[in-house]
Amino acid sequence: MGSQAIRQKLASEQAENNGCTHLGEIQDVSPSADGCEDCLKIGDRWVHLRICLICGHAGCCDNSKNKHATRHYHQTGHPLIQSLEPGEAWLWCYPDQALIAL
Repeated sequence: MGSQAIRQKLASEQAENNGCTHLGEIQDVSPSADGCEDCLKIGDRWVHLRICLICGHAGCCDNSKNKHATRHYHQTGHPLIQSLEPGEAWLWCYPDQALIAL
């Protein structure tokens, strides 16, 4: 689900925000790479992919050795990621520790 569709769904209140206060920051983004951007640079592997909904950084999940999505949050402060995995429809807000089901 693209960023615009996410904003529309959230605006129509079909998704529960679970206390996230950052949903208004979602931007129209595309993944920055065809995999984890940082793992690709160092020749490493990942388990699952996440996309930053502020800038489009594609990073690996916390089950991956490098945890690049979370590292990106700590480096930039960008609060929201979305799963890039087929069949998964959720967002995660780091500062509010909130899972948002879509």
